[in-house]
Amino acid sequence: MTVTLTNLRTLGHYPTITGGEIKPGLLYRSGQLVDLTAEQTAYLADTLNIKRVVDFRSADERQQQPEQIWQTAEYQVIDILADATANNASLGEMLTQEGHVRQGMLETYEQMVVSDSAKRGYHQFLTALVTDVKPTVFHCFAGKDRTGVAAALILKIAGVSDQVIFADYLKTNTARQAANQEIIATYGKDMTPAQKEALGQALLVDQAYLKHYFAVIDQNYGDFDHYLQEALALTSDFVTEFKHTFVK
Repeated sequence: MTVTLTNLRTLGHYPTITGGEIKPGLLYRSGQLVDLTAEQTAYLADTLNIKRVVDFRSADERQQQPEQIWQTAEYQVIDILADATANNASLGEMLTQEGHVRQGMLETYEQMVVSDSAKRGYHQFLTALVTDVKPTVFHCFAGKDRTGVAAALILKIAGVSDQVIFADYLKTNTARQAANQEIIATYGKDMTPAQKEALGQALLVDQAYLKHYFAVIDQNYGDFDHYLQEALALTSDFVTEFKHTFVK
């Protein structure tokens, strides 16, 4: 039985360019896990057997909408954008947008490369996946930006093609369609048309954002491998170890 949770999906079974695939049952991405029904909680805890929840949200986001964690799961907080000079990934920021959404998101994706909190956070996240292997779901507010980058990192390290990486990233726009419409209906009635339009745009992902993330990596570190070692401080054999753990 499959239970619907906003923007929840597995990274399992994605093919690698060498003919393997990511092992199922270990890696899941999602939107925030708040206001869960008993059925949804049971699905995560018992059907998917999730043993670790990684929350990329800020302290304010966590305080405003606390997570619901079941007893058999470890809860890990990694505030990816704590040190960022630009953060347009939270609902609070989206609600204050009136224009320049695209530029703001590009700046946020740049911060997910260069900010100290992002470098520390993604190091901590990726290292824990390998050193303590257990079924894990990771998320932010919408499961689209901070989570989208985390998923792209996993897939890139695993050896998945760029085409598949971007296809997974863009699935968010379909997966969040109903949730986004609900947010716009709830908050849009008190907004100007320009604000409402900006909110709708901010709730979407655009492949240009993820392309910019990878371009900033190349600009600052030369290539992805140097980014992993210099920015994320991962060991030279991390990619090999990650593939051994998560690719079959």
